[in-house]
Amino acid sequence: MARVIFYEKPGCKGGTKQKTLLTAAGHEVVAYNLLTEPWSAERLRSFFGDRPVVEWFNRAAPRVQSGEIIPEQIDGETALMLMLKDPLLIRRPLIEVGDRREVGFEVEKIDAWIGLKPKDATLKEISEKLMNQDLQTCSHKHEHKHQGGSCQH
Repeated sequence: MARVIFYEKPGCKGGTKQKTLLTAAGHEVVAYNLLTEPWSAERLRSFFGDRPVVEWFNRAAPRVQSGEIIPEQIDGETALMLMLKDPLLIRRPLIEVGDRREVGFEVEKIDAWIGLKPKDATLKEISEKLMNQDLQTCSHKHEHKHQGGSCQH
């Protein structure tokens, strides 16, 4: 199984579900705080591959939700500059296995890449339930305060 480097926002329920799926499939998950990681533009850019710039953004980020930042109107260089200054703008999680890097948790894509089938029959029901959920978006209402250790946008 794979050693998965997993950049997350600590306390985010979606990230917890994603790590649970990975662990149930037998992967070793090494989690890092995406918000405090010392990113460079080049390193951060390597997670986005050939995706359009709009897919680099966390749609639940307060500055995106408020309309202050409109991802459809931003070029790649500007997006990276904004994300380095405000990591909440980065779509999560960022995942690295070996030399490959990806952004977001698209179940089908990750299953094809490293596998998400549970290794233990007792975890099968939990994994199947999680795989049927939307693991791309924040599971909290957007009215909550952006503080503390809970899921922050």
